Amino acid sequence: MKGLKKQRRIQVIAVAALALILSTALVGYAMRDGINFFRSPSQVVEAPPGPTETFRIGGLVQDGSLRRGQGETITFAVTDGAAAVDVAYRGVLPDLFGEGEGMVGTGRYVDGIFQATEILAKHDESYMPAEVIDALKEQGVYQEPNAALPTN
Repeated sequence: MKGLKKQRRIQVIAVAALALILSTALVGYAMRDGINFFRSPSQVVEAPPGPTETFRIGGLVQDGSLRRGQGETITFAVTDGAAAVDVAYRGVLPDLFGEGEGMVGTGRYVDGIFQATEILAKHDESYMPAEVIDALKEQGVYQEPNAALPTN
């Protein structure tokens, strides 16, 4: 009787371990396209990703690079101070998007141009995504805004 209980316990543990491994594999498979890695323009120039890899790029919109009116496609360059990557985007840009402003784009790097499917811009005068700040600090371009507000 004790041998049967021990054998049943081992079977339950084995089935539970198998179910855990299977569920982990299924979750990983389902999320494979949902995870987008962040890269700075310098990282993209140094080691260009494959044309099928979706990732996020962020930095500042380079002054003088924004071009509109070429059909529906808007082109500009995003920079981190050390390197710049050309970006092409079809769609409506966020209201706060502009030259010299921070942005993050999602898309693919094809033939030397980042083909963006989504563009995000900072939402107020002081916000910038943490990934962009880190990339700009790495290049020595980012300066901390004055955090001290005047008090009455």
